[in-house]
Order: sequence, then structure tokens, then C-alpha cells
Amino acid sequence: MSSLLGRLNRNEQRGSKPRCHLLTHGSPDAVAARLTALVAPFASVAPSDRWMPQGFENTAEAMLPEAAPLLPSNVRRELKLWWLAASSPTTRTPNWDIASTCTIEGKAGIMLIEAKAHDQELLKEEAGKRPPAPTASEDSRRNHLRIGEAIRDASIALAEDTGLPCSLSRDSHYQMCNRFAWAWKVADLGIPAVLVYLGFLGANEMSDQGTPLVDAADWQSLVKRHSQQLLPVTVWDQRWICRGQPLVPLIRAAQVPLQDEALA
Repeated sequence: MSSLLGRLNRNEQRGSKPRCHLLTHGSPDAVAARLTALVAPFASVAPSDRWMPQGFENTAEAMLPEAAPLLPSNVRRELKLWWLAASSPTTRTPNWDIASTCTIEGKAGIMLIEAKAHDQELLKEEAGKRPPAPTASEDSRRNHLRIGEAIRDASIALAEDTGLPCSLSRDSHYQMCNRFAWAWKVADLGIPAVLVYLGFLGANEMSDQGTPLVDAADWQSLVKRHSQQLLPVTVWDQRWICRGQPLVPLIRAAQVPLQDEALA
């Protein structure tokens, strides 16, 4: 296993987490080529683009309202206001396994990646967002309500924009629902977006946690079964226009070994 993995916490040195850092590790040309391969032909990433995390040098994942390298300040501010009724320095918004600026149809856009390495990482996410505890603060309760409203409004708008039935909700399949909601909101704010559900193949070190992903067809089937309660499977791997901007939800798979040769 690569010595670079030692820069991560011990519980982060297997599965999807280190593979995301491997994908974004190396020269700008190498990283841009890897990321472009995940989103072609709908988008491209140039060496001059910016991504989070940055390999093993800067391991922070992107929370979009705080991701100054990726989005203009006015967009980041609007995203925070849309998602949160009350915020503080410790309030968190959803983080992305990988996020990068990119070019979509000749315009500056963003790619947003949710990555998994075994089936249970997805299947365990059929639950909704846990409600605040009875002892939670008023701000926590307000934020829970605001998040429900944000996802509901995104669901209505996605149905209007795509012509597809859409059932995004805070209270079921929360992670995938918030992923679609955030991708839609970025488009709503004028930035084309590609949303990628990325399956890392052959992560056999995770067999004690779930069934490793065998091939791209296995991952495609798993994601579509998971998403079919939210959106028709035809939503995937197509370009949609949402609020005048391209929005492209993709299912992709990649083989990223946890060895030094993966960095060549």
C-alpha cells in the first residue's frame, strides 16, 4: 500500500476515500486527464482547473458554500442561504468526495462526485436525514426544516425542467436526494453541472463491510435500483437543461488500485 496513504487517518486508508485522493494526486495534466475521462463527452477538465481534494497535499473535501477555489462568492453565499436557516462557524453543509471546476459546452461549470467502493455504502443510505434530538438547539430545528424545503423545491423544479416524475425528499434516500438537489441548485444559480456517482471497482479490502463492486454494469444496476424511487432511471447519462443550464447526472466506474503504481 502506498506510503502516501499514511497521510490519511488510519480509518481512511481503504475504500473510496484513499481512491479519491489517488485520482486527484499528481501533476495537473495527469489529474485533469483522469477527471475528464469520468465526465467525457459531456465535460472536460483542464490542468488550469481547480479541484478538491488535491491529492494528499490538501486533503480537505469540498463543502460548496466554503469552497472558494471552485465557486464565485455570490454563488457560495446563495447556496448557504438556500440550505441553512441559521449558520455558525461549526455548521456543516454536505461535503463532496471530489469536486472540480470544468468546462461544459464552452462555459465554466462544476463536476460533483459521490464515490462508493462497495454495495453497502449505497444501500445504507436509503434512510432519511435524522431529525434533531429533543435537546437540539432551535437553530438545528430550523435548519432541519429549511433542508426539507430546499430538497422539496429542487424536486419540484427538477420535475418541471426534465419532464420526469421526481420524488426527492429529506426523509428518504437523503444522500442521493441532497446530491441531486445541490446539482440542480448550482444550475439554478447559472453554473452548468455534472453530477457523478462513481463506483470504485475491485476494492476487495472492503469485503468485511459489504460486497465490492465487480464491474461497471454491476455498479450501474446498483445505482439505478437505489435511485428508481426518486427519479426514473432514464435521468442518468443524459444531458438535461435545468433553469437554462446543462445538468448531467452520470454513473461511472473506475479501477484505482491502492499501490504505488497507481500514481505513475
